[in-house]
Amino acid sequence: MTPESATTGAVPRPTLADVAARAGVSASTASLAFSGSGPVSDATKERVLAAASELGYAGPDPRARSLRRGRSGIVGVVLEERVRAAFLDPVKIQTLDGLAEGIAPLGAGLLLLTDSGDPAAPVSLDTAPLDAVVLIGCSPKFWKQMETLQRRGIPMVAIEGAPGGGIPEITIDNREATRLGAEHLRELGHTEVATVTLPFEPTRARGPLTPEIEAAATVDTSVARLRGARDVYPGVRVQVAGASSIEEGLESGRALLADAATRPTAVIAQSDLLAAGVIQAAEELGLDVPRDLSVVGFDGIRVDGLQHDLTTLVQPSVAKGRAAGEAIVHMLSGADAAGTAFTSTLHIGDTTAPPRA
Repeated sequence: MTPESATTGAVPRPTLADVAARAGVSASTASLAFSGSGPVSDATKERVLAAASELGYAGPDPRARSLRRGRSGIVGVVLEERVRAAFLDPVKIQTLDGLAEGIAPLGAGLLLLTDSGDPAAPVSLDTAPLDAVVLIGCSPKFWKQMETLQRRGIPMVAIEGAPGGGIPEITIDNREATRLGAEHLRELGHTEVATVTLPFEPTRARGPLTPEIEAAATVDTSVARLRGARDVYPGVRVQVAGASSIEEGLESGRALLADAATRPTAVIAQSDLLAAGVIQAAEELGLDVPRDLSVVGFDGIRVDGLQHDLTTLVQPSVAKGRAAGEAIVHMLSGADAAGTAFTSTLHIGDTTAPPRA
């Protein structure tokens, strides 16, 4: 019994040497029996596993194994919001599904990190044992996160965000796709158009877009999609949401639609969840979608509870995540990893129509 176990009452953890002694084999043979990577007979392996079971030995310490390999076996994903909020967003779920597929050859696990900004947190970008990290560029803290990882020397891939510096980026045509949606509204005859955007900067300021908010922008996705709307409607009215959620879309929609004298005939939302909230705000006011208000979204997801076939820009979220995972695999093998550019397609549903005469 160790001095520590004598004072604390803790039961000493059995070691691989204990198992080897019980099985009557060398420590190296016992190790090979557990790893399955060496020439150990089935009978010897069964004897080692039986000894381990008798002693309550669960296997080699994964921390020691990580040190020997020089890898943690963990790929981090930095989320812009609380984990619960992320799991309410189908885009995040699809991206994570694709990412898990992409890193499958590594046999690594995914660690979801929320950037609280507290360096003393038990697990953070500053302290977590990570082999590589995937950054999602629609986070207002994207640039700060990237600086932290560069300081630690951890390989990273960005899903949007325009990081530069040789960091592989998985992109979509945010500006061009939004312009396509805006051109659809123009062809229908809309001239009074507003847009509900994703957050622009770390404070997640909500409300009408001000020059100060726009000047402080750190979210490339929000900026690019706004530019796409302005390519067609230079004077588009802009309402900034605090997150991509139905609730935020509802509040933004209420603000845009409250005054009948200034009410737009169409809204371009920077996500499908925001679009669903805008539609809910319209229905609260007794407006008909699309006869009284046309709404365009962005993502191409199924929104629970939405009784419309949303007109939206469909992006390949699963493919984006898979491409990010594949880039991680290349980087950790020592190979060069290139970025991948994807395009979105316009799906015309039943939420857009010509404005009332």
